[in-house]
Amino acid sequence: MTLAQSPLRIGIIVGEVSGDALGAKLIPALRNRFGTRPLEFCGVAGSAMKQLGFPSLFLLEDIAVMGIVPVIKRLPSLLRRIAETADALIAFQPDILIIIDSPDFTHRVAKRVRRAMPDLPVVDYVSPSVWAWRPGRAKAMRGYINHVLAILPFEPDAHERLGGPACSYVGHPLIERLDILQPNDVDLTRRHQPPPCIVVLPGSRRSEIQRLMPIFRDTIRLLARRSDKPLEFVLPVVDHVRPMIESALADWPIKPKLLFGEAEKFAAFRRATAALAASGTVTLELALAHVPMAVGYRVGAIEGQIRHFIHVPSIVLANLIIGENVIPERIQSACNPENLVADLLPLLSDTAQRQKQLSGFEKLGQLMAIGPTSPSQKAADIIAGLLSDTQ
Repeated sequence: MTLAQSPLRIGIIVGEVSGDALGAKLIPALRNRFGTRPLEFCGVAGSAMKQLGFPSLFLLEDIAVMGIVPVIKRLPSLLRRIAETADALIAFQPDILIIIDSPDFTHRVAKRVRRAMPDLPVVDYVSPSVWAWRPGRAKAMRGYINHVLAILPFEPDAHERLGGPACSYVGHPLIERLDILQPNDVDLTRRHQPPPCIVVLPGSRRSEIQRLMPIFRDTIRLLARRSDKPLEFVLPVVDHVRPMIESALADWPIKPKLLFGEAEKFAAFRRATAALAASGTVTLELALAHVPMAVGYRVGAIEGQIRHFIHVPSIVLANLIIGENVIPERIQSACNPENLVADLLPLLSDTAQRQKQLSGFEKLGQLMAIGPTSPSQKAADIIAGLLSDTQ
């Protein structure tokens, strides 16, 4: 059997739904990159990867835990899953190991596997936020990571500055969706027709919704009172938190129209005048859709202490990529209706605050561009290059 005919063994580990989505795009790109050579997989996956025939060792829900306190509560079972995953991968003897995001889980597995297989190439798809906090992690990663596939354009420079592994920007998955995100001329015209449409985005995690829904309720009530024109509010809903959202809306004096599915969400982005959003990936979606926004965020008391150790000027990804805080953000106690309304109100008309954001969003698309290839194809090419160096 020739090398081209022998199965290529690939280990892939994800730790949450976003990583599963990346993995589901990477698998077809790898199959396309290696052509007729058979690929065998082992690791941990979610529903999207399993639909492509990936055999997950256990359900993703077993390890998809967010926040310090929930992790501590589930620590024994998480440690058991880390050991089980590492043992299964060592028995599988992969030609390469790809870990995707969720560093608290995936990096611990990678360290164990690398100790048992010191020559195994390991790729980290999505860099940990070493540029924000715990910068020493970058240098430590060199001991078990060969290459980082970054989804933010400033991350290769950050790893080089911090002494981290080789790092390449392969593109954020959102840049593949610019055709449905960015408004056309008709959309831009609708944005200026009354009533102004405000998209309300309180997050997709239960803890976010629990903390932000009451604040956002009071914010839109105050905004409606202070606005000199009628306003329209819409709220896109993620399926897994729909009951929680609907229950929380029961005491809202102004109830946004609920939107379901990505098509409705992106259609709302294209016609929205402004947005009130929780900090997270959705703020990058809004920026690429050229929707000016006010951003708020609150975490629990323990997580809140971490803020003192964060070394970046903003928690909003678009601000970090642009290199300027064009989007206002309100964190912890500053995340209150008065402040959020002060940020939102100027965005409803053609003001300097609105134009500052829109000018920044023009730069954002240029900074995130990677050319005609897709992020998953670019990632697959780098992975193939690492394999050719070892075989």
